[in-house]
Amino acid sequence: MQRVADACRRINPRAPVLRAASPIRLDDAQAVRGRRVLVVEDGPSTTHGGMPYGAGYVAAVRAGAERIVDPRPYAAPQIAAAYARYPHLGPVLPALGYSPAQVEALQATIAAVPADVVVSGTPIDLAALIRPDKR
Repeated sequence: MQRVADACRRINPRAPVLRAASPIRLDDAQAVRGRRVLVVEDGPSTTHGGMPYGAGYVAAVRAGAERIVDPRPYAAPQIAAAYARYPHLGPVLPALGYSPAQVEALQATIAAVPADVVVSGTPIDLAALIRPDKR
């Protein structure tokens, strides 16, 4: 964090640099404990951002998920192409939904994964875009 702040100061010494806590939490941790969990993460952060997983994965593990279900074997073709393009991805589903076809592929992948519950680590309300068949 200090390196980032220093770089910002070099670029614009007068710009304020704000730091804030961003705690990881689940709305219902009990729904995750002991369950098979599919984690959907922020697409840009996990794909071209280079993160293998994000806050959703961390939250599910901390909440005591029995298992994080790897969605790769169940990926719709458009999602499978993202896994091929970004091989650093961990056992999470990147939320790709920039077009109706991508939203459809995301929904199909979620439906195909044998999980009990979905943890969304996306900055948007995923349930507003799709209707997952899992809690």
